[in-house]
Amino acid sequence: MKRTGEPKPIAIGARLKKYPQINTIGFRPNFLNYSPREQELLFSATKIYYPTAFYADLFNAMGKVTFPSYHTYKFAQDKIKQTAMFQMLGIPHPRTKIFYGSRQKKLIVKEFDFPFIAKIARGSARGIGVHLIQTPKDLLKYLSQKGPAYIQEYLPIDRDMRIIVIGQQIALAFWRISEEGNFRTNLSQGGEISFDPLPQKALDLAISTANKCGWNDVGIDIVQSRSRLYVLEGNMKYGTKGFQKAGIDYKGLLCDLILKDRV
Repeated sequence: MKRTGEPKPIAIGARLKKYPQINTIGFRPNFLNYSPREQELLFSATKIYYPTAFYADLFNAMGKVTFPSYHTYKFAQDKIKQTAMFQMLGIPHPRTKIFYGSRQKKLIVKEFDFPFIAKIARGSARGIGVHLIQTPKDLLKYLSQKGPAYIQEYLPIDRDMRIIVIGQQIALAFWRISEEGNFRTNLSQGGEISFDPLPQKALDLAISTANKCGWNDVGIDIVQSRSRLYVLEGNMKYGTKGFQKAGIDYKGLLCDLILKDRV
């Protein structure tokens, strides 16, 4: 716990604005709109909480520590960068390839057998933009959308694991079980939560992945197929339904972790 008399932790993003223990000054895209006192608080703070995507890279360039980390913001909702990082670091990941332009996209059916998964590469979340491609017609429909084609091998599963890492520890872990007839496990797509024990190897893989990638506030999605574990992606904008079902006050947990200097 922080000592009496120490300055309150300072935050920009509004996530914990209802907690008086945290000094939330709010987001202002024009830095000079912060008062001189607020600017001084930001410059003197050893760590800045919830800096927002706008300020995260700016503070990183200044050598200022933030939570979430600069890398957590940098990889948010960018499947292409995440896949490249997994491949570079040797993190187990389903066979995935990105195809650019009409010439490359013609090669998809030569490199992937039906069925396979196609995703919107950037900006998608909650299972939106994830397609099971079973026929050439499905592929043509997917390719009618603009942008690169993000193609991934199909792993026949009915559940995956969502493991939420906050700081250096697992805050919550659960199974997401798909609705009958739906290949997606996302809760927003009808998936259900199960708190049955997860394999320890999956928990270890989630922590290892978060640490290697520099992510410290992330939901790591892991699947088990044919006795092997694969990291699907990191979700920096993960939902909180799991915390609600587990009876955990999510924002209260974050505030407690900050005050105890554990993030």
